[in-house]
Amino acid sequence: MNSPLARLARMVMIAMMLSMAAVRPAFAQDDSGPSVLRDTETERLFKDMSRPLIVAAGLDPNSVNVVLLNDPEINAFVATGQTVYVQSGLLQATDNLNQLQGVVAHELGHVVAGDSIRAGQGVKQATGISILSLVLGAAAIAAGAGDAGMGIMMAGQRAAEGEFMAFTRAQEATADASAVRFLSKSGISGKGILDFFGKLQNQEYRLAIYSKDSFDRDHPLSSERIQALGQTLRTDPAYGKPTDPALEARFQRVKAKLMGYVDPKLAVIKYPESNQSIPAHYARAYAYHLGGYPDKAEAEANALLATDPDDPFFLELKGQILLEDGKPADAIAPLREAVRRSGEAPMIAAMLGHALVATEDPKNFTEAKQILKVAVNKDNQDPFAWYQLGIIYDREGDPSRAALATAERSNLENQPKMALASAQMAMKGIPPGSPDYLRAQDIAMVSRAELAKKDKKYRDPKELTR
Repeated sequence: MNSPLARLARMVMIAMMLSMAAVRPAFAQDDSGPSVLRDTETERLFKDMSRPLIVAAGLDPNSVNVVLLNDPEINAFVATGQTVYVQSGLLQATDNLNQLQGVVAHELGHVVAGDSIRAGQGVKQATGISILSLVLGAAAIAAGAGDAGMGIMMAGQRAAEGEFMAFTRAQEATADASAVRFLSKSGISGKGILDFFGKLQNQEYRLAIYSKDSFDRDHPLSSERIQALGQTLRTDPAYGKPTDPALEARFQRVKAKLMGYVDPKLAVIKYPESNQSIPAHYARAYAYHLGGYPDKAEAEANALLATDPDDPFFLELKGQILLEDGKPADAIAPLREAVRRSGEAPMIAAMLGHALVATEDPKNFTEAKQILKVAVNKDNQDPFAWYQLGIIYDREGDPSRAALATAERSNLENQPKMALASAQMAMKGIPPGSPDYLRAQDIAMVSRAELAKKDKKYRDPKELTR
């Protein structure tokens, strides 16, 4: 394994990995990737707290999304387009809303710079150095200078790695500088981003990262970032400006309910029953619900409603607990009120539709169908709403539209094979040229393309008979 030929093979593999990095996204929506966590209250908080920053960045608030992923790693990133992904581990690591806003401001810097697209430039430069060193090294080995050839290769790989890391460090430094501008322009304190870099610095120490500089890293060291940004941020007029108390309270609620959902055991430790705050009730309600203690979960939901009986998200929680505890009829009233008080939020409406369907009472199906159709028209990204709508179509004896609903759900869940089969089934019974037929046609086309991408040997069953 230590022969020049074996070492050459390893160098070639390294070069191939560098070149593949140009087309491998930071996050891919496949079965192995982290799942998106959708929650109306969380999404509204993200929209409200990021809007001033998005405007300050010169972007359209309707085109930029901040999305929560179920991943314990402390990280946030931009993949493609104008979507900022915040991982659940990062949200849990932030102490307050201002820290989260600092992170989002940094990621918006990447969006404005188009870094998800430009990443290929850095890889291309690094790959060019890597391949050149392989060619020169191979030539030296062929000429009989084995040690010299291996030295050329290893030096080239190190140079390529350094080139790529320097490129990404430059991107990060630019995004940091952009974050400072966006925070200042929007009148939001930069204290949060400095405090969060301080938290990361402490983590670096815990992980025994004692580098004096970031030469061999793809990100600047947190100490370098604090030093680079500190003076500018501390002299900004907004530095001492406090976060809006109402917005901060919403953040603490969202953070607590997230912990109750992703880590119920930790939630009941961090929020013991002696803590009677709203975030604590929220965390325990989800923790008890997921832990199989429905009575205790309902008691926590009732405690929340005692503080504000009209809060749509407290009503949603009460309805969810009852519904998932096998009491759909009891869940209808709080969910119906939650829909009304939330401005007919589509995800809450979909839960009400689910409760109506789950009663198994045909009298409720007409209302459920109407509610679910409105919900999917407002938000076409909820596979569960399509699933419930498919059940209703099936019960009504409309298998073609039930198949179309299944195609919609499968398309959202990245199951192109099922989406294609269901779309083709739908087109057999839906009038050609109608909106539903055209939609099924679109799903079939997208699914074929996705299957062809995954397996070039795949052939559509219809095509095999031609």
